[in-house]
Amino acid sequence: MSAAPLVYHLTDEAREDLRQAIAAPLRRYNDSQAGPSGYRALVISLTRGGEPLGGLWGYTSYGWLYVQLLAVEEAARGQGAGRELLQRAEAEALARGFYERLGYEVFGELADYPPGFARYFLRKALTAG
Repeated sequence: MSAAPLVYHLTDEAREDLRQAIAAPLRRYNDSQAGPSGYRALVISLTRGGEPLGGLWGYTSYGWLYVQLLAVEEAARGQGAGRELLQRAEAEALARGFYERLGYEVFGELADYPPGFARYFLRKALTAG
C-alpha cells in the first residue's frame, strides 16, 4: 500500500490557521533540537480617541524579542510614539525574563525592497541592568 500523493495548493489567502500548520514541522524540529521556544505574541496597539494610529507586532521566543512590524501614522510621528512602542516592548520582554542593553545594530539589509528603498533587519542584545 503506497502513501497518498503529495498535493500542492497555491493561494493568495493568508489565513493564520494555515500559517500555523505550515510552521508546525519547523517548530517541532526546533523544539527537538533546542527545547521549547517559549513563544509568546507581543502586540502593542497605538490609538488616539479610539482611532488606530499604528503599533508594534512581534513576539518573544528563545530568549529574543523579535519585532516584526512597527508602524505609526504620519499624524502621530515626531511625538516619540515609535520610541515609546519599542520601550514598552522591551519592558515587556524584560518582564518575560529577557534582558536589556543600549543600541540596535543593523545585521542585514535587503536592497531595493521595495525598488528604490531598502528593508533593514536590526537586533539589540538585551541584558539585565
